[in-house]
Amino acid sequence: MTQSQLAAPSPVSTGAHFDVHGLVGIEVVPGTPGAPQLVDMLGPFHTARRAEEDTRILVTGTTLPLINPSHAEDAYRYSDDTLFLPRDRVTVTATDAGFTVAGRGELLTAVIPLLDRLCVANGAAMVHAAIVNYRGAGVLMPAWGGVGKTSTVAKLVRIEGVQFMADDWAFLRSDGTVLGYAKPMFIKAHHQPIYPQLFEGAHKPLVPKALTKPLERVSTIVHPVIVRYPRTAAFTRHWSPEHRMVTPEEAFGAENIATEAPTRVALFLERHSGFDAVLEPRSADWLTTRIVGNFHTELPGVSRSLIEALGATGLVPLERYFSDKAKVVRRGLGGIPCHVLKIPVDWSADRASDHVTATVQALLNEWA
Repeated sequence: MTQSQLAAPSPVSTGAHFDVHGLVGIEVVPGTPGAPQLVDMLGPFHTARRAEEDTRILVTGTTLPLINPSHAEDAYRYSDDTLFLPRDRVTVTATDAGFTVAGRGELLTAVIPLLDRLCVANGAAMVHAAIVNYRGAGVLMPAWGGVGKTSTVAKLVRIEGVQFMADDWAFLRSDGTVLGYAKPMFIKAHHQPIYPQLFEGAHKPLVPKALTKPLERVSTIVHPVIVRYPRTAAFTRHWSPEHRMVTPEEAFGAENIATEAPTRVALFLERHSGFDAVLEPRSADWLTTRIVGNFHTELPGVSRSLIEALGATGLVPLERYFSDKAKVVRRGLGGIPCHVLKIPVDWSADRASDHVTATVQALLNEWA
């Protein structure tokens, strides 16, 4: 009997079930401590019953100790099919269907890189990007954090016929289709001029704009500790003065949410030290490298540590993890026009998002 057979609970469950675009099913066993966060963040994919996909992730709070594991110093323990990270208190087991994730903390940071891996196996890749459906044309805007993705989608969705698809995570299929991820949005003080309706009425107070960046740095430092304690993490997620969590439906209306579109423009967004915005064409190979690297870099540290551990122990070799994803992204970009837009670092979110919106419209006019 393998460790996966020992650790995996029965596949029949009355817990939460999610179907991620028909690519991967996620099942959360009742009583899993990290279930509330998974329900929050995977809400757009919630389904009343277990999805029928052959590929799935089973998430549970029940763990069993590894039998005679190998040791990688103090960093982790592992067997032929199972990895245990003591610091993060999470166990990942490779199964015939995909993976089992077990632990007592908030497990989203473990689920996301595994979801990406299984999506890649089924011809799609997770991307860190803002995406809109611009009257039938998918606009893919991968970017570094803080560039202005959330502000930009607000400006674009104000245009008649444009629908929100994602402001943070999404999916690019190998056939060039972008798939949305309308997860909760994190609205901050500097978004008030762009989302004024979300600041009406009684709400929890937010820190002034000047304190947002320092608080973000503190949050990044303490995040690996907080995720070990689901109740503390849940309180922080909902009540932190750094941000306000709202659904895209609240921000834009359910009728302005789209799930998929054929990609017509791919535009990497970044800030630079110049005085003017600069638009430059790039090859699909260049953008593939940037998309794969950007998604990995923007993952929480716990997620990156898991990927490294899976690679080091051979459960998911690193060379395959990245090369398989790059192949899917490169095929997905196909003959799509690719560009990079460099925006001055001292431009406000309002000004930057206005410029991005105008650039997207100009590129789509060229394509048409």
